[in-house]
Amino acid sequence: MIRSIAAMASAMAVLMGAAFALPDGVAARHDGQGPYERLVIRGATMIDGTGAPPFGPVDIVVEGGRIAAIKAVGAPGLPIDESKRPAKGAREIDASGKYILPGLINLHGHIHSYGTGQDVPPDYIFKLWLMHGITTVREVGNDKGALFTAELANASARNAIDAPRIYSYPFFGSFGSDEVDTPEEARAQIRSFKKSGASGVKFFSGPPEILAAAFDEAKKQNLKTTMHHAQLSVAHADVLDTSAQGLNSMEHWYGLPEALFDDRTLQDYPPGYNYQDEQHRFGEAGRLWAQAASPGSERWIHVRDT
Repeated sequence: MIRSIAAMASAMAVLMGAAFALPDGVAARHDGQGPYERLVIRGATMIDGTGAPPFGPVDIVVEGGRIAAIKAVGAPGLPIDESKRPAKGAREIDASGKYILPGLINLHGHIHSYGTGQDVPPDYIFKLWLMHGITTVREVGNDKGALFTAELANASARNAIDAPRIYSYPFFGSFGSDEVDTPEEARAQIRSFKKSGASGVKFFSGPPEILAAAFDEAKKQNLKTTMHHAQLSVAHADVLDTSAQGLNSMEHWYGLPEALFDDRTLQDYPPGYNYQDEQHRFGEAGRLWAQAASPGSERWIHVRDT
């Protein structure tokens, strides 16, 4: 009986280890602290992000992961009135002489990994974000795909790694995802993203019938959508086309100047242009606005108001 229990315990340990195994380049949490039942940050000057000027000193009470109280405790340069201070916390941080502001949200981030992108581990990216005050990231695709990002998002949510909160928007039909050639495949891929735990989908391009099916399925699956309107197919779908089908946001403004064309369909590519040359791509993208409708023109107003 004892041997059976020991064997079951051993098997459970193996299963748990497999369930919580971390991807290569991601270490178990070792720098983070908390969460605490009651955290009190004392004496800070606060910038609240609403446009209000800095004010302080304040004591900030965090309970259950939520800000429970922000209390002014005096005036700059004068002794703090201890009678105004909130009760002691399980963890106290002296922020006297320091500024405090809400965590920043990065709406366009990419997780790199060994062998892809810049060949750096996810840990490097996470620490870079955290040290710059970023506590939440909308991760808009990486070469490893939806399941990889879901693993990291789940590990962050359970405080198993040092990382911001991650909202996954895997690439549709490219980079870490299977290619999509039919509307049926488009719908299947969107459903697979939902099953993986994604919050949304990042699009690059595609034939109109593929995009239409994908956008429609994303709505059904309650997934948000964003798109980098790649110049390789922006002639088929600019921001007016995709927003009409329910696209929630665009990236890098690609697709917007093309929607503002009133005397052409394609941008004026110079002789020798090659999309794979980033100097060509970005240099000419910067000239797109000179080809677009003028501010205040009929086309400009139409695009603005649509």
